[in-house]
Amino acid sequence: MNLDTVQAESAALLNRARLGDGAAFAGLVRLHQASVYSIGLRMLGRRDAAEDLAQDVFLQLYRKLDTLESLEHLGFWLRRVAANLAIDWLRRPSWSSASPLEEDYADERAETDPLMSRELTRLMGELPPGPRAVMVLRYQEDLDVADISVALDMPVNTVKSHIKRSLTALRGKMVGAQLITAEELS
Repeated sequence: MNLDTVQAESAALLNRARLGDGAAFAGLVRLHQASVYSIGLRMLGRRDAAEDLAQDVFLQLYRKLDTLESLEHLGFWLRRVAANLAIDWLRRPSWSSASPLEEDYADERAETDPLMSRELTRLMGELPPGPRAVMVLRYQEDLDVADISVALDMPVNTVKSHIKRSLTALRGKMVGAQLITAEELS
């Protein structure tokens, strides 16, 4: 199946879901659940929390289907809602007592993505919610700065500042944890 066929079928699913077709909505969920779950897992670091977040995102999608303009808008909207919900969850007073990023998640990512080694995953988990969302969307979801700006409703320069400050903080923490040497940074 080529990309045009997939996009046409996805657009048809969106249109049918808007008309109340439950099977079409389930199809939309299947198409986008991996992306939404991934953002939740990378932001929150816990599988159970990522599953709950995905459920909340798709519940909001069901309620807002009629406001979506296109298939592209749907994907963008899902990323935005997932990232913003994750930020909200991280800001909850009760969240600070939650467990840190799951080790099995860090081990799983270390095999396929050097950026997400166990220590770097832990260090990413120490970033404040806003900068963490920016870093996840930039380096794990591969969004450009302008798309992150729109997704998180923050100025482009703020996104750039979060990236620069987060990278600086992560580099410093990696040197402090002796994951890299100061010479490797230059």
